[in-house]
Amino acid sequence: MRQDYTYAVSRIRFHENKLLSDADLNTLLSAKDAEAVIRQLKDKGWGDSSTSDNPDELLRRESEKTWELINEIVPEKGNFDFFLVPNDFHNLKVAIKSVTRAQKPDDMFIRNAVTSPELVYDAVSKQEYDRLPDFLAAPAKEAMSVLLQTSDGQLCDVIIDRACMEYVYKLGKQSDEKIIGLYCELFVASADIKIAIRSAHTKKRPDFIARAMAPCESLNVDRLATAASQGYDDVLKYLEDSPYKDAVSAIGNSMSAFEKWCDDRVTEAMKPQKYEPFTIGPVVAYLIAKEHEIKAVRMILSAKLNGLSDDVIKERLRSMYV
Repeated sequence: MRQDYTYAVSRIRFHENKLLSDADLNTLLSAKDAEAVIRQLKDKGWGDSSTSDNPDELLRRESEKTWELINEIVPEKGNFDFFLVPNDFHNLKVAIKSVTRAQKPDDMFIRNAVTSPELVYDAVSKQEYDRLPDFLAAPAKEAMSVLLQTSDGQLCDVIIDRACMEYVYKLGKQSDEKIIGLYCELFVASADIKIAIRSAHTKKRPDFIARAMAPCESLNVDRLATAASQGYDDVLKYLEDSPYKDAVSAIGNSMSAFEKWCDDRVTEAMKPQKYEPFTIGPVVAYLIAKEHEIKAVRMILSAKLNGLSDDVIKERLRSMYV
């Protein structure tokens, strides 16, 4: 029997009204400087009474507040593993590279993860991989072995990234929620397309490309890998005949434009959840919307701090959920 999320959705409806709109982002973008942006954000409830005006602290606190809300209204563990496990794999990379370079990870770990970063680091440093959850243990052992034997950091990353894609995809397939399945499909497909584009530009070998990609329903990764080995134009030609033909013009502009296209597609796919009162879908949609919002604010703050053109940032801003 599927759980009723009526209470959680009712709480989310209240918080949806506080999400930034496209108009709000334009107002932030037109602010004089980063200090003015931070003042406007605090007026809208960002941070809390103890949060300083440091941009990184404000962004971190807003992300923490989001997860505090999610954990309060949906306390069951595992509901958001599909969204969190990429952070586990990021932490695994940090742990492996820190251990092999005899360095401390410092602040490189991401705290919002399924597995404690400290556990990941300790298990990797002692090569006690059986202490890790199954989805991390095998790639941790393989990646560490490859790095120690070959010193090939790129291959180490490929092993971990593909394991991440495969596990996220598995979680999407296992979920009863169509919206989670769709998110995971787009997660893997967009990653495969980025791999194909980068590989075409850097003239990677076919075997390297095939090893880096993870299968998904919306792409034929064998054909995409072959196209990538033949060149950039062949990648675009393949995509023209795929469900991602609308992304081709964005790819032609830049990778930043393609990443924006991916995020906007996710946002559009999530919008129907506004009218779903009983499933976890609206909570998932809110979480993704909030993360996109924080990403957009980070771009604006970075632009203000580094003197970047407003027009350049405006081209990269994602469409908001509200």
